[in-house]
Amino acid sequence: MKTQVEELKLYESFDELANDVLDLAKEILPEQLFYLSAFSDTQQFVLKLSNEKSNILIKEGMVVDLNNSVCKRIDFDQNQPLIYKDVQKDCPIDEVKVLLDGVNIQSYLGIPISLTNGEKFGTLCAVNDEASLLDRKSINLLQRIVKLFSYYLELEHYVWRDMLTELYNRRYLAKYFDGQFNQNGALFFLDLDGFKKVNDTYGHDIGDVVLKEVAARLQAIVDEHENAFAVRLGGDEFILHFAHAANREDWGHLAHRVVDKLSDWDTDYHVSTSIGIVTYTRDEHTTLEPLLKQADDALYVAKSSGKRTFKFVQELR
Repeated sequence: MKTQVEELKLYESFDELANDVLDLAKEILPEQLFYLSAFSDTQQFVLKLSNEKSNILIKEGMVVDLNNSVCKRIDFDQNQPLIYKDVQKDCPIDEVKVLLDGVNIQSYLGIPISLTNGEKFGTLCAVNDEASLLDRKSINLLQRIVKLFSYYLELEHYVWRDMLTELYNRRYLAKYFDGQFNQNGALFFLDLDGFKKVNDTYGHDIGDVVLKEVAARLQAIVDEHENAFAVRLGGDEFILHFAHAANREDWGHLAHRVVDKLSDWDTDYHVSTSIGIVTYTRDEHTTLEPLLKQADDALYVAKSSGKRTFKFVQELR
């Protein structure tokens, strides 16, 4: 699964704005060391520090197992900060004391950063190697800064995401292919069989439910693979991209699995999928649009041959 950190590389002006957030935070609590972090499902990434204190063992670029992170204990559901003015006196959890003491932190303030859909982004943290005065007015000001920062993240998030399904969009796919050379991979071009009938019979609201469910199933598939992602091109067309080498038999097994996964519905409405597959060895002469055109041609043959199946580009020659 792609991490927040990988996606951040695409964001316009992220570094500049992140530095501004840290500078403003330092204006409010100048004695603290501040850092911004981002989460994946399993890790915490320290993105930027306001400054470094040699005796506090937090460094820019650090990666921490989320299970061993104090920030994981922040109440994201209620959007409440975690505050220990004096870790030895205020922290009732021995495990947390040990974690903070291990990096020489004696006061800790962790403010959650979330998107409006509830997705956790990460934290803005203020730490010190001695007990600190963390007053409510300062904490409220920091929370307001974080709220503004989250609005920026939200806007950037949906530059690269499909609004309905939360999958990546065509713009992200095109950006990914810029400069990605010396790479092997495959594009699966999917079109849903029977989707128009669902819309005509049950209405567009149910159609949207189907699209979101299809997206969730596709995301679950790509999450099992390194360097893979799912894209909604538009309507009922999707792309699965896998950036690794495999033989035709392996790609075929994966395509069968995708077809089976999208054909199993316990509802009155249902769809299936047809897939066109193009594999490639990437160099400076390989561009996205010809690959999409080839995969689309293979998809057309798959739909014409009875649907709920897949075809390789090589089968068209």
